[in-house]
Amino acid sequence: MALKIRLSRGGAKKRPFYKIVVADARSPRDGRFIEKVGTYNPMLPVESEQRWILNDERVKHWLSVGAQPTDRLIRFFADRGLVAKTAKPEQTKKPQPKAKAQQRAKDNAERAAALAAEAEAPASAE
Repeated sequence: MALKIRLSRGGAKKRPFYKIVVADARSPRDGRFIEKVGTYNPMLPVESEQRWILNDERVKHWLSVGAQPTDRLIRFFADRGLVAKTAKPEQTKKPQPKAKAQQRAKDNAERAAALAAEAEAPASAE
């Protein structure tokens, strides 16, 4: 049985409130869970003590038996010192234009440089 530590959404429309739960990975997001280990209220200010409430001992226990936290919870647990912080993946290269478009851009840049050189030559001669 694969265990996940994840957020289970509650609260009203546009007023979210999350329970931090340990659940089977196959169960629905807001469905059955094994244990509630904390809460998260994103409506509170960041510096509020009640924004994240967590039972650290139970989280450590579930991590020790193999429960996998979600990406968001890994970031939070790393801030609390429960897990090692993971490195951000490197950004992928932006898509490049096709060969003809690259050649056209190169030609335009060369033409602009040549025109700029011609404009400077008469100005320097005077």
